[in-house]
Amino acid sequence: MSTRKQCDFYLVRYVPDPVRNEFVNIGVLLRDVAQPEQITVNFTKDWARVRCIDPDVDVAMLESLESELRRRLAHQGSDATPLMRVFEDSFSTGLQITEPRAYLAESMIAGVEELMRLFVEPRKRQASARKTGRQAIQAKMRSQFERAGVWDLMRKRISVSRYTKTGDPLRIDCGYRPNGLIRMFHAVSLDSDTEWPKVLAFSVESIREGVARIENAELELTAIVEPIVEVSADREDVERVEQYRFSVETMEEQDIRVITTNDLPRMAETAQREFRL
Repeated sequence: MSTRKQCDFYLVRYVPDPVRNEFVNIGVLLRDVAQPEQITVNFTKDWARVRCIDPDVDVAMLESLESELRRRLAHQGSDATPLMRVFEDSFSTGLQITEPRAYLAESMIAGVEELMRLFVEPRKRQASARKTGRQAIQAKMRSQFERAGVWDLMRKRISVSRYTKTGDPLRIDCGYRPNGLIRMFHAVSLDSDTEWPKVLAFSVESIREGVARIENAELELTAIVEPIVEVSADREDVERVEQYRFSVETMEEQDIRVITTNDLPRMAETAQREFRL
């Protein structure tokens, strides 16, 4: 049996009103005690609990803080002492970090995943097996990019108005640029997001033209969907099967690459090679 790593973990809390002292755990920091410069950070992808205590929360800001926190911690060196100071000096009073607690982890990634289930996203212990839709695909996509070490290097929530017209509300989940090609990725649930294939098919040509004009690059847009068996386990459900195939064909006719969540590890490996990690 493999030896577990001795670690310390910290919980990141969102505290919208310090006077009322209500908080929600939104993330975990895990540090290897033997190699204190090795820190893994993960924030929640489900902001429902945060919205319960603060309906006006700026989710985009909180999501951006995860990458910012990783960058700052990566430059603090091996001294564990300044971690609390780095956090307190760098971020608003709306965020707090707990004192460290001891933890034995099989690995840094496995440890963070377990701590997230225990302290940040406890509902996933019951709901994860049945989780469906675009949010589930997004979570799987992000998880694979994180495992490949490229998530923090990618652009997120890419506003296409830069390439099309002012006011265009469409945002693509993430992307990056290897050489003269821009790869963009968007989660599309063919079980619940029935309009998304048409939206992407309608928009992609103007996005492609804008990318060529502004970035002097080609665009490869990839839609990530569920395998057909997750949408229709019953092969006799002809209507759902036909709808699934129609959606895929609608996107592919506009040169949108369509892959399923089963292909995500291979996609992440490609990104890892292209980032030369």
